Amino acid sequence: MPYVNIKITREGATPEQKATLIQGVTELLRDTLGKNPATTVVVIDEVDTDNWGIGGEVVTELRKRS
Repeated sequence: MPYVNIKITREGATPEQKATLIQGVTELLRDTLGKNPATTVVVIDEVDTDNWGIGGEVVTELRKRS
């Protein structure tokens, strides 16, 4: 039973985009590793940019400069 945890920043991924991610990861595991889609679990965690850091900086601040 595969368990996949996708973490993304909370910046407006739509329900449709998240459904596409779940379907795509499930199909990838089926096609690549022969895993049963019925027992594949995919969880998407959305993290506030204030709680995500890259290179020692908070993503909120990085986004402001972009």
